[in-house]
Amino acid sequence: MKHLANLITVSRIFLVLTLFLVEPLSFIFMAIYLFCGITDILDGYVARKTHTSSSLGARLDSIADLVMVMVVLFILVGVVSLPYITFFFIGAITLVRLISLTIVGIKYKTFGILHTYGNKVTGFILLFTPLLLGFVDVAILTYILGGLGLISALEELLIHIISDEIDLDRRSFLIK
Repeated sequence: MKHLANLITVSRIFLVLTLFLVEPLSFIFMAIYLFCGITDILDGYVARKTHTSSSLGARLDSIADLVMVMVVLFILVGVVSLPYITFFFIGAITLVRLISLTIVGIKYKTFGILHTYGNKVTGFILLFTPLLLGFVDVAILTYILGGLGLISALEELLIHIISDEIDLDRRSFLIK
């Protein structure tokens, strides 16, 4: 029970890799994808309820989130016609996140991605993006997701620049 939340998180990493083995955007793809999203919500819930939250768990969660985003993005780029602005957002968000991670590494001598409200909202919308592809124009999804992702990345960078210590559970620039 002590490691259940971390086991859920690690299972998400392996499960998301199975998306490479199924047809993109098929029913099986969507089922696996949604199950991965559920495990993303479930691991934190289990950790809080069992009082087993840890910095290792928070870092594992961030790694699992990163792997999931990278895998799904890689798959979707091959099957969905994305507007060119998508690649601007991907590049800008990646650059800001890399700068942020560099600051975390140098300043705090660790790895860490914050669990801010902005990151959570972006992740929530990102979770539903593949499901919305048939109903909402890809350009609209790109601007919403790209804009929110860039704003949340910039907020996290700002928090790291002004903070004296890392707080992985920091909710916002405005709320400590």
